[in-house]
This record gives sequence, structure tokens and C-alpha cells, in this order.
Amino acid sequence: MSEKISQVVDAQRYSADTLEIDISDVSEGAMLVCETLQNNGYDGYLVGGCVRDWMLGLHPKDFDVATNATPEQIRPLFKRARIIGRRFKLVHVHHKREMIEVATYRAAPGDKASQHHKQSESGRVLRDNVYGSLSEDACRRDFTINSLYLDPVAKQVIDYQGGVDDLQNRRLKLIGDPDTRFAEDPVRMLRALRFKAKLGFVIPDDLEALIEKHHDHFRDVSNARLFDETFKLFHHAHAVESWHTLCEHAFLPMLFPLTEDEIERDEIVEDFILRALENTDRRVAQGKPVIPAFFFAVILWHAYLAERNKNPDLSSGREGVYRAAENVFRAQYPVIAIPKRVSSVIIEIWDMQWHLEMRRVKSIDGLLENRRFRAAYDFLLLRQKIGEIDSEIPDWWTRIQDEDDSGKREMVQALPRPKDQRRGRGPRRKKVN
Repeated sequence: MSEKISQVVDAQRYSADTLEIDISDVSEGAMLVCETLQNNGYDGYLVGGCVRDWMLGLHPKDFDVATNATPEQIRPLFKRARIIGRRFKLVHVHHKREMIEVATYRAAPGDKASQHHKQSESGRVLRDNVYGSLSEDACRRDFTINSLYLDPVAKQVIDYQGGVDDLQNRRLKLIGDPDTRFAEDPVRMLRALRFKAKLGFVIPDDLEALIEKHHDHFRDVSNARLFDETFKLFHHAHAVESWHTLCEHAFLPMLFPLTEDEIERDEIVEDFILRALENTDRRVAQGKPVIPAFFFAVILWHAYLAERNKNPDLSSGREGVYRAAENVFRAQYPVIAIPKRVSSVIIEIWDMQWHLEMRRVKSIDGLLENRRFRAAYDFLLLRQKIGEIDSEIPDWWTRIQDEDDSGKREMVQALPRPKDQRRGRGPRRKKVN
């Protein structure tokens, strides 16, 4: 147990040094926000994931701040700040290239708070702008490990819910009644699975049973929000474990029904996905970027192929690529809405597969210079690993990337010259005089 340095009401306060939190790791922007709030007579504490990650020996990248100041009081304190949101009103403070999210303490809604708090018939929170005290805010957090507040000025951690003990024992506890809390925000179930996969936390049996019980609440969650929450599961060096956790708790058919159907038809589909997720874990471990488009391109690839195969009109030509892709996105949309900025990249990756396979002489240079080449090439390698294409083609693209201009020309000139490499067309007709 860590050393307690004081107790205020029911809060435990710990020295940041005792918990091995290095205050110098706090970003410049986050420290500025906390100091500015405190210098103006308000609270200013770092809260949630960043405090949790510090205690687990990780290095947080995002910093959220909690305060007793209202959004209207926060905004004038900073040169670059704006109030956002209706469901949860927040302030985004920009400092250089950082964006710090600042939230006012929330309280449980009372009888007099109906104009600021709204719930759906199923219990999901639609609007929550009932402001309260620090202790009330701690009760409104989802898990005890996310209810820790760090005062970077006083160098203290404030714990109202026993989060320090749960972190040290790697226990995942929901704050409040699980039936109510999952109904308020069903995404908390996904977060529980993410903590299990990412951090190796133990989910008690009774909590796991309630997660299974409340599956249907996902019908109420915004499909745009599920896009963000789903991708979070797969880009923190625990993608493979996240996949197994989703499957174990029967979340896969709810999130990716098309993919579930393809896996049931052919087990090679899951092999393809797991190989991609293994690559994702390696890239994250090496500090390399991971883009949402690649992940979703992998997940939906075989659904896209099935769409093209079942409809002869979509089996060839660039228009067929786009129409088949749009059909897949449309079918996925009720659950997860893939933004246009992501779907357009997915289509590029899929479309480039044909070009990479055909290796048309006139298109080689353009493909190598294409900004999506690396993603499309990596995708090609995955397809080769499951036997979807012959290894000669990806091997050729691997070699040509290491050649100088002269070597590239020789490799291109050595390519076979099929009579017709035009996609989706018959033989070229001779001109009739």
C-alpha cells in the first residue's frame, strides 16, 4: 500500500513521488491549463487515463483536466479556447500543437436538474451538464482506476474511490450500480474489455455477466462514437488480445456483422485479420504510426470481395470497386459509421491491389510514388501470407523498392507483356477502314 499523507473527508491523498509519478512528464500545455485555473481561484487537476497510465509505468500522450469552473468561466482565461458539445459541454484549450480537454465537475442529476440532464427510455445519458463538487465528480466516473485526480502544482493524487488500491491490485471495478451505469453509457462495456486486453486487468465474474446481459444497449450508441471507441481497442500494442477479448464476449457480431459472416464461411478470414493485428502490435511497439483506414480495410476486405463476387456488375472496373465498397460501408453504417476521410483511403488501398497484381508497365512509377503505396503494399503482403495471391508478385514489389533507377528499369522491362491488361475489358478491336 502506498503512503497516505493526509485524509480530507472520504478522500485519500497521496504524494505523487510516493506513487512514482514524475511531474516533469506533464505536458507544457496541461501544466499551463492547471496553473492558470488555480491562479484564478479555481481547481485544476489532471484526471483519468493519464494518472492511471503514470501509475502503471506508462507514458500518457493525452491530458484531460477537471475543474470547478464552468465552461463559460474557463473560456476567457485562455487565448485559444472554445466550448464544444451538447451531450457533455467541454472546453478545448489549444496550446501550440496541444489540445487539452477541460471538463467541469459533474454531479448526479437531481429532481431540479431536468433541463441540464436528459436520458433516453433505455437509460442512456443524452445530456449531462449538471455541475457539482470534486467528490461528486469522482462518483460519476466510470471505473475506480479512472477516478484519480492529480494536482500537478501541489504534486498530490486525490482518490475518492479506492482507485489506487485497485490499480496496484490490477482490479477493474465499476463505480455505482452496473445496471444503471451500463445503461447510461453502453460504451463503458467496451472500455472494460479494452482495459482487460490492454492492461491485463481482472474483470470480476459478476461484472462480466452484466456485460453479457447489456449487449442490446449498443443499439442506442452513436455509430460515429463507436468508430472512435472501436479503433481505440486496436492501436495500443494489444490489438491481438483485443480481438480475442471481443470474440470471447460475443461483441464481434455486434460490431462487425459482415466480418462475422465471412469468418463463419471461411476460417482463413480470421487468420488474415490476426496476421494484420500482429503487424499492428509490432508497429506500435516500434513507435510507428497506425492508421484507422488500414485496420478497417483489413476487417472488411472479405466482405468487400464477397460483394463483388455475388454481383457480376461489380466484378470489374473502377466503378465496380467504388460501388462494391459503398455497399459494404452502407451495410456497416448502422453499427459503425466510417468517416469519408477514412473510407476514401480504404477504397484506395483496395483499388490498388489490382494495379499491384497486374504490374502494368506504364503504371509502375506512379504506383511507387503514390502516397498510399506503402499501405497497399503491406496489404498485399498480408494477402500473400494467407495464400490469396502468389508470392512472386509481392516479392517483385519488395525487390523493386531497393533498386536504383537503372535497376528499376531493368525489372520493369523484364515483365511479361500480356496482350491486354486493361481491367474489365475484352480484347482490343481492330479498326475497320
